[in-house]
Amino acid sequence: MQIRPTIVDIARELNLHPSTVSRALTGQGRVGQETKDLVFKKAVELGYNCNQVASSLRKGITDTVGIVVPLINRLFFSNVISGAESVLNPAGYNLVVCQTHDRKEDETRVIRNLLRNQVAGMIVSHSLETTSPELLQRVSSNGVVLVQFDRAFEDLAGACVVNDNFAGAYAATKHMIENGYKRIGHLGGEFNANVYADRLAGYRKALEEAGLEFDESIVFDHSISRDKGFYNMAKALEQKCDALYCAGDYAALGVMEYARHNNIRIPEDFGVVGTANEIFAELINPSLTSVEQNAREMGIQAAEAFLAMREEKVTTPRKIVVPMKLIVRGSAKR
Repeated sequence: MQIRPTIVDIARELNLHPSTVSRALTGQGRVGQETKDLVFKKAVELGYNCNQVASSLRKGITDTVGIVVPLINRLFFSNVISGAESVLNPAGYNLVVCQTHDRKEDETRVIRNLLRNQVAGMIVSHSLETTSPELLQRVSSNGVVLVQFDRAFEDLAGACVVNDNFAGAYAATKHMIENGYKRIGHLGGEFNANVYADRLAGYRKALEEAGLEFDESIVFDHSISRDKGFYNMAKALEQKCDALYCAGDYAALGVMEYARHNNIRIPEDFGVVGTANEIFAELINPSLTSVEQNAREMGIQAAEAFLAMREEKVTTPRKIVVPMKLIVRGSAKR
């Protein structure tokens, strides 16, 4: 019977200590890249196969990271996942994607499941129904590395990676002002969430700087879906709006659909700017001006924050801000 090679065999071949070989293979501790390359090359040559189950039992934790997102079918979240995976996979971690459908009940279930499966860490954007950090506090108290992104409770232990939502909304609103729109409304999300509160604040600041009135009657919350965009466009017109800054591209799409059905010309009669730069933004006619969130970079930053926290055992709150960029197209350019 063929005997399987062990870490000791690799160490003997390379004249290294077995603990050095173990650290090189698992990514735990400090081992030079040249040594890692030698160890991995020899492991492949000898046919070594690490027993991941036994390793996990010894450590009491797996080499799996859970990423919890509200909606997988949004370009923003899929790009965050892609960015995180590009960092975690080469570092030896498996990424498990969980979707909450923006419901607190589903979020509770998936986070409890991840904890039961002893994941090494979680990268989480909480659901819109989640208004308390209690569940996420439980993640850290169980010794699991927590990184929040996008929607975050900023006073929790660990890192949070967020956009500069204030600056993004400010730039979007200022663009419409510079193109001659005078009564600009806002289709926002749930303002208890940090991202939508910050976008509201940026929108308001741009109006005030331009000497335009901030009018709460043309600020619509819970309005980031396509249906809500269509519905609230009618309300905005009743309030004499000539433009809307939307906290999501799907709301902007609903606005433009309403305009098309009612022979309202965009951008001549009405301006609209979205947020997220979804794939359809440049494909519709006119093309949609939108605020790019740099989602893949956000995923990379979240994964790198996880690795740093795992290595350095850092739990103090840390905020990482990813810039946004206004992508000017045709929907608000007169």
